[in-house]
Amino acid sequence: MSATRLPGTPRLLRALNDRAALELLLEQGPLTRARIGELTGLSKVTASQLVERLEERGLVTRVGEQAGGRGPNAQLYAVRPGSAHVVGVDVGPERVVAACADITGAVIGRVEQSTQDTDDPVGVVHNAVVRVAGSAGAQLSSVRRIVLGTPGLVDPGTGDITFAYNLPRWHRGLLAALRDDLDTPVVFENDVNLAAVAEAQSGAAQGLADFVLVWVGAGVGLAIMLGGRLHHGSSGAAGEIGYLPVPGAPIPRDVSRRAKPAFQQLAGADAIRSLAREHGYPDAAAADAVRAAIADGTSGGPMLDEVARRLALGVASTCVVLDPPLVVLAGEVGQAGGAALAERVQHEVAAITLVRPRVVPTGLTEEPILHGALRTALDAVRDEVFGSTIA
Repeated sequence: MSATRLPGTPRLLRALNDRAALELLLEQGPLTRARIGELTGLSKVTASQLVERLEERGLVTRVGEQAGGRGPNAQLYAVRPGSAHVVGVDVGPERVVAACADITGAVIGRVEQSTQDTDDPVGVVHNAVVRVAGSAGAQLSSVRRIVLGTPGLVDPGTGDITFAYNLPRWHRGLLAALRDDLDTPVVFENDVNLAAVAEAQSGAAQGLADFVLVWVGAGVGLAIMLGGRLHHGSSGAAGEIGYLPVPGAPIPRDVSRRAKPAFQQLAGADAIRSLAREHGYPDAAAADAVRAAIADGTSGGPMLDEVARRLALGVASTCVVLDPPLVVLAGEVGQAGGAALAERVQHEVAAITLVRPRVVPTGLTEEPILHGALRTALDAVRDEVFGSTIA
């Protein structure tokens, strides 16, 4: 191989070192120049030049001093939180919830807004983004990406919403309208997929590259994580398990007419409420009925067994194709069921298939879709902002 130096190599190495230092500062908090040098393997001179470079770009700032032995105290440096912001939005049929985070990942603003009194999705998102940026004290121009989690299908090619059962006014063309209105990158992602992102980051699936998440709430859905990446399918429909043609429910022949699909009829919140009434919980919402059955101990067992049997039909159908090591039960019902429901589903899946995935309840208790949206936005913006050091 020729020993000739490749053009741009010193610049590329600087960029890689800068990125490594920024990641260390995010993970470990404020560090001195000397400590950055130790952790990156760089000399003191090179580490000092690196910090000066990042300081000039506005990516790091001095945040204090560290007392040492002889000589002056060493300056401590951290990633400058205001160097960029992101907004995540959880879109539901009745309200949107928006949160703003700085580039360190700290959530510094949160707002809720009803969607009941408007038929203008652009206006709803615009108001939520402006309000949450204002509550965070962030300039709208510093918001580098907005990720919206919505139910339904997102076209992997165009990024637009192609079908959202509960959001009939959210349709093709909305993505371009939002980008024009907000003048910043806007991304749609399926809400259950975002819950899986959050679960991988800080929930029950930490450290796993392959797992599936089954969302059981008003609807049922699935997120598929393979090799640490979400699997969307060719049309964005991967994970729409509500449409599984399972035994025990009629199978609609024309889904365009908004008929409730088979597995949704069997395992969605409405079905669980009906089941709860049959087992002596007449006035409870689905998640509350599951919690009540668990609290009732042995007498609540038959209802939990039937819920698990129904969920296992969808879980087993998924697992015999993908064979994941882990299934996470999430959503209102999955969270309410906890280990009692997860263990029953695991047992039932093992009884009717050759696969033996571990089934566990979600490790997250608050707003997983919103946190997944923020994490998705942060990952992209950090790549953009930290990658800009190559310039």
